[in-house]
Amino acid sequence: MKDPRRVLFVNSEIYPYLPETTISVVGRYLPQGIQETGKEIRAFMPRYGCINERRNQLHEVIRLSGMNMVINDIDRPLVIKVASISSARMQVYFIDNDDYFHRKSIYTDEHGNFMEDNDERAIFFARGILETVKKLRWKPDIVHCSGWISHLVPLYLKKAYKNDPIFSDAKVVISLYGEYQDCEFAKDMKSKIPVTGIKAKDIELLKHPTGINLAKLAAQYSDAVIIGSDNLNREITDYITSRKLPVLDYIPIDHPEGTYIQKYNEFYDKLLEKDVI
Repeated sequence: MKDPRRVLFVNSEIYPYLPETTISVVGRYLPQGIQETGKEIRAFMPRYGCINERRNQLHEVIRLSGMNMVINDIDRPLVIKVASISSARMQVYFIDNDDYFHRKSIYTDEHGNFMEDNDERAIFFARGILETVKKLRWKPDIVHCSGWISHLVPLYLKKAYKNDPIFSDAKVVISLYGEYQDCEFAKDMKSKIPVTGIKAKDIELLKHPTGINLAKLAAQYSDAVIIGSDNLNREITDYITSRKLPVLDYIPIDHPEGTYIQKYNEFYDKLLEKDVI
């Protein structure tokens, strides 16, 4: 009997750890629905400071924690926490670091400004997940990224980890939402991203580090795209079209109930059958 297919979910938000939004609701119910089709799943998100650890029963996974990652010439310790959504028989892994994720707000400061180190937080999140999955020795068939903070995962997967046996066969799916399209990241974001396997020419799109260009970069290194909302910037949709990627068009998550999970699952299966490059 063939082993079940495995889907790694890289989420910016998962309900009930964060309030209900389209992204957090999909982050909560899609993994459960995919697991119920017989696939294996793992789900990751950042451990934002507004998540109450005691109420949500988060605890540190000592065997996965303890790595350090150098970002912008500073060593950053990686802490992994886990919690269970018992009604879904689903565990959620949290990427944590005191400097990046212990503030009470998520992406903007008390004045509503996009945080200056959001670029570094996205880098840390992406690299932290991939290193953790390596430690778990869990080889995914699909890596499904949702939310802007996951948008560097496709780049790292396809460039820095392309020869790693854990990730070498994985297909990357990116769900694009109309969030933070107009935001601007630190001007030197491009200089902080490279690691072995990533060169400056691979991230030319981030010469102007905006939300739109980060979404385009995610699409550049993905195998397929899911349109997660109906307000995507035209520049992004035109770029996806130019890449000739398989696309699943926008499906409202509340109409009719459950349909989007079935459609997403069929999309995964088609991607795996065709072995899209």
